[in-house]
This record gives sequence, C-alpha cells and structure tokens, in this order.
Amino acid sequence: MEKDKRKIVRTTAWSPGCGSHGGCGFKLEIENGKLVKVEGDECHPWNQGRVCAKGLALTQYVHHPDRVRHPLKRVGARGENKWQQITWEEAFDICEKKLKEIREKYGAESVIFAQGTGRDIGGPITYLCYAYGSPNWVQIGLAGHSCYTPRQGAMFVTNGNYTMADCSQFLEKRYEDPQWVRPNVIINWAQNPINGCFDGFYGHWIVDCMKRGSKLIVIDPRVTWLASRAEIHLQNRPGTDGAIALGMLHVIINEGLYDKEFVDKWCNGFDKLKERVQQYPPEKMAAIAWIKTEDLIRAARLYAQSKPSAIHWGVPIDGNPQGTVVAQAIAHLWSITGNIDIPGGNVIAKAAFGVTTYPFTSQEMADLYGEEMVKKLNELRIGCDRYPMIKGFRGWVQPDVLLEQLETGKPYKVHGAWIQTSNPIGGQAADPKRHLAALQDLDFIVVVDTFHNPTSVALADIFLPAAALSEKESFRNWWWPLTNMVKAVDSGDTKSDWEINLEMANRLTTGPIRFKTVKDLIDDRLKPAGITYDELAKRGSWYAPKDGSSVPYYRYETGMLRRDGKPGFDTPSGKVELYATRYEEWGLDPLPYFVEASESPVSTPELWAKYPLIFASGRRVPVFFHAEHRMIPWLREIVPDPVIEINPQTAKDLGIEDGEWVLAENNHGSAKFKALLTPTAHPKIVSVGHGWWIPEAKPETPGLFDNWEHNCNQLVPMGTQSKSGFGGGAYKTSLCRVVKIGAKDSK
Repeated sequence: MEKDKRKIVRTTAWSPGCGSHGGCGFKLEIENGKLVKVEGDECHPWNQGRVCAKGLALTQYVHHPDRVRHPLKRVGARGENKWQQITWEEAFDICEKKLKEIREKYGAESVIFAQGTGRDIGGPITYLCYAYGSPNWVQIGLAGHSCYTPRQGAMFVTNGNYTMADCSQFLEKRYEDPQWVRPNVIINWAQNPINGCFDGFYGHWIVDCMKRGSKLIVIDPRVTWLASRAEIHLQNRPGTDGAIALGMLHVIINEGLYDKEFVDKWCNGFDKLKERVQQYPPEKMAAIAWIKTEDLIRAARLYAQSKPSAIHWGVPIDGNPQGTVVAQAIAHLWSITGNIDIPGGNVIAKAAFGVTTYPFTSQEMADLYGEEMVKKLNELRIGCDRYPMIKGFRGWVQPDVLLEQLETGKPYKVHGAWIQTSNPIGGQAADPKRHLAALQDLDFIVVVDTFHNPTSVALADIFLPAAALSEKESFRNWWWPLTNMVKAVDSGDTKSDWEINLEMANRLTTGPIRFKTVKDLIDDRLKPAGITYDELAKRGSWYAPKDGSSVPYYRYETGMLRRDGKPGFDTPSGKVELYATRYEEWGLDPLPYFVEASESPVSTPELWAKYPLIFASGRRVPVFFHAEHRMIPWLREIVPDPVIEINPQTAKDLGIEDGEWVLAENNHGSAKFKALLTPTAHPKIVSVGHGWWIPEAKPETPGLFDNWEHNCNQLVPMGTQSKSGFGGGAYKTSLCRVVKIGAKDSK
C-alpha cells in the first residue's frame, strides 16, 4: 500500500458520531480519502488508548446510507416527510430571509435557539443566537433543565467553581505523577459512569483508581457493575438522594468527623448548617430512602474517616425534586471534610489556559459580550422574571416556562426555532406530544443534524446536514486538556456546526463581522493558550498546561481561584459558603433541605396504589448516546430493542416472562418495552432506556419512526421544576404500572 493513500489523523472525539460529551483521543485511519478504522490514541492523557463501542462504530456512522448529505427544503406539509434537495446558498438565503422577517416583525426574542447535549454545539449555537439578538438559548423540553446545570449551580454558590472526583485527570503524567494521591474512598452517586455519558469525566477512571486501592460507596437504585464491587451499596428510592446527603451530614457533624481546621478557616455558615441538619437524623432519612440506618451511618463514617475521599455524581441528582438543593447538600460533604482541591479529593475544575469553548456562566457571558448586552438579554429571556437564578448564574431559558409561553403566547409569542443537535420529540422533551403540538404553530423551523429523526420530520422547514466527527474543524476545553477536532476526510456536501452557524451569524448580525472563517474564530478563542488551531493539531490535538490556575492543587491558598487574586474561593465571602448567600439573594433557602417528589409513594399515596412501581428512565447502555445510534448496525445488534428492567419476583407477580412485550403506563401516558428480568432491579423500581425511536419504521406522521410506541418521556410530566427553576424533572420519579400486551418476542 502506498503511503500517500493511507494516513493516521489524531483528533479528539466530540460527536457527531461517537456521541457522549467527548474528550477521548482518537486515531482515525484514512485510506483513499475514506475513514476505514478508529482506534483510541494511546498518547492522549484522557482515555490513554481506550475507546468505546460508539467510537469503534464511527465508520458505520460516517458512511451510513441514510445520512442526510445535502440541504433539504420541505415541500409537503409538516410531518409528510416530503423534501426537495437544494444548495447551501439556497438554504442559507431562505434561512436569512425568514429569520430577518421574523426579527423585523416580532423582535429577535421571538426565535428560540435550541440545542441538545453532546457535540460541540454550545459555542456555535450561542454565537448564532447572540449575533441574531435573541436571548433565548434553550434545551427544549428538558424539564427543570435537569441535566448538569443544577449541579453546576450548586457548586457555583457553594465552592465558586466546579469540582469533580480527582482521578489524576488534571495531570499530564496521570497516575504516575508524584503529586497525585488516589482517593481512599470514592462515592459513586447516582451514575453508571462506565456505561453512560460523562460530564467531563471518563467513567473508567474510577476503575483505574479501584485497581490502585480505592474503595467504593455506591448510591444507586440498581445493582450496577460498580455497585456489585462496593464496600457499601445504598440501593435507594429515586428522588431521595437529598435525604441521604442530609443524613450523612448529620452523622459527620454530630460525631465530629469533619475537618475542623478547614471548616474554621475556609468555610462560612457551619453553625447554621449544623443547626439545620438536626432536622434530618439518619434513622428518619434512611426510612425515607428505603435503606438501612446502619448502612447510611457506616457510609458517612467511611467517607469522612478515609481522607482523601472523592464523590462522583450523575444526572439523577439534577432530577431530584429540588435538584440545586440536593447538589448543594452533597457539595457540603466534600467541603466540611476538607476534601476539596486536594490530591484524591474533589478537585476544582478550571478550563485549561482559561480558554472557554462557550460562556458557561453569566459572568463568563459578560466577559465575552459585555455587561450591557447580558442585562438587555435578561430583560426578555424566557423564565428570567420568574427565576432569578437564570439571571445570576447561567443564561438558559427555563424549559417548563417556555412550554407555557409556546402554548399561551404570553408575554410574547414565539415564531421561530433553530434546532441543532437536538431531537426533543424523540429524545429529550418530557410530555413530547404536548411539545409537538406547541411547536407545530411556529412560522419557521430549521433543524441541523446528521440523520432525519422524529423532530426533523415532524417540524423542520429546512434541514441542514451536519458534518461528522471526522469531517470537521473544532475545539474543546472541558476541562482539561485543551484539544481540537481535526478534519480527516472530505465532508462532501455537509458542513460543521461551526461553519453553518458562523455563516448564518455573519448574515444575521446587526454588529460587525468579526470572523470570516472558523479557523479565525478558533484561533481567537485559543489566544490565552498562546497556540493556534494548526499548532494544536500538530501536537496531536491536545495541549496541557504545566502551571497556572487550571493546574491543581490547593489553589484556594494561593489566590488562583479568585478574580482579585486573594486567597480563598470564588464566592462572595471568599470562603466555601455552607450558607449560600447567592441562593439567599435569589430568594431561595440558603441551606439544604429535603422535600418529596411531586409524585411518590409518600406525597401521592392514592397514585401509588394505582401505579405501584417507580418509573426510572435514562437507563444507560454503552452503545447509544441519548436518542442517537439506533441505526448503526454494530450497535443495534447489541441492544436491538427498548427494554424495561424488572425484578424477577415483581415480574412473576405480574405474570410477565422474560422477553415479553409489556406496556408501562401512568396518568401521563404509556410506552412499550421488552421485559428484561434481572435481580439487579429493585422490586419496586423499573428502569427503561430513553430516546427510543425506530429508524427503519415509517418516518411520516402519525408514527414518526414509531416514536409514540416507545418514547418513555410520554410518562414524564412537565411543570415539576425546582424552586430555583433548575432541577426537579420527574425523569426518575414518575409512578407507573406494567402490564403484558402480547406473546413472547412479538410486537
């Protein structure tokens, strides 16, 4: 084979294709201009040569015959799946004309800019949204914005920065770095990180620490692989994580197991927290959570007495009835034990070199766009008037309020939507039928994606085909190291999200055009690192800082965390705020507390009598990412059908056999699944995967790829958001019953 016909391109994964939140180093093998093989990059400090099934199947994703490879214009009615192929120039012209007409007639705020998760979309979509002048950046239908943002908000008010379990991921030499100390204990709280998507955290790092001696405490309603290897497994009732955290705080504080020196010097409000937790004795909290009192006490003692100890957590925290409050209570655990920004504790995560992919917080947004612009956007951002935390922390639209506004037109009507990397009707939105009805009234909708899906067929007027991972230039800095995505093959007639949005931003902006090419924009963002896109690519697509504020540890002692350079944490008091003054400023309780979910065996006993099982959606498998990949042969072969995990005794009582098709239903809706009987399931809890639509099924309405047959979000209501507006989506706490609907292995 001639050398010029084969090459290896090193890049960083951040969808579309592999899914997940990215970060892994890939080696793409290119032969005659075609992607033929994917391997993990052994030189990359993130994944160190490992790669998941989705990454290995990237070749099938990129070259799939059903990928949309040309811009399309709808020619039939919405939902008829009738399209006309057009050029990019025609597509851009139509989008420009329609969006300008809406802005001139109704104002820029009448168009929403919606993203999903994964893929490098935060930068492109906010760039376009704010160039157009809209304040309304949103994840449509994500009830309570119950994905990561509630945890981010709690860490922002408590520690001032985001933290995560220290598995040496901020050190180039990783486990061999002499600074690093493995955590003696890791609490894996409400996540199955090896199977699932991660938020700047690679799940196998926990296994790496286990190999080096770390012990586990697992808090999870399911018996996962990690739970089966834990010292203590708290198999709790979904929605009761706050009770466990408060019970643990009660034990640690009352038994004097906290770090007194750290609390005295670096924490604010300890006495008030001590007084509050007296309301939550472990006996009471254990009963609420369906666990043993002695196990809760033992977990609290093991964590507090095993310093350094770390906590890793997942999305179910956000879906607790008061998500920002539950995350606050958990953050207090690592705070009062002094397990913050120390080797083997919860290390503070700051972007390498200070490079931001997009503005995460209101302050970062003000740094990028100016205080006046942020103030102006907040005046019309949907949900801002009801939830001050949206103004004070992060500039999302509040999704539950958005749905109300879509339906009522008050205080103003929404007329258009730009939907990118998101399939709300088929994956993200709670109560999807309600969302479909509300969105169908919009005047103009653009969908940017790689494949048609229920949302694009049901709603799009224009479909813009996005480039896959191997076909684009982009960058990533979440949190470490600084990385980029390198274009390895020609994308044909597709364009990257950055290319699409930069072109549209330049056409729609009312201000000056700052960047003509994507590389110009990326190079500008990379300036704090003193490196260009091309230079970063030559380094193997990653670059790690040797020093500075993004390198751990003990930065609170040296003034590396605060804007004024003084020692302490980036909070109003300069200390860890156990009594959150920012919550108080936003009209929220500054101390953690516990409340029941809006529907639960306790809060709605009459519903529990009718629907005696807890319906936990979002069951993770390693071959899919949210609503993606159902069309990829290698991956679909591993998980061919939507399943529901049921305890064998529960199934026996219901007359259900393994492999039978069953119906899960409640007062909100229903969906069909294939029964998977497993003793790892709690007898009172059933677990299902989300985002199930069937790519080979008929795409047009009413079925929309059999979306209404299998979409579990039909059982999840909107309007259960936390008092802060962030958290409270009932994705894990809805009640249901399960009935058999057919013979084994038949639909």
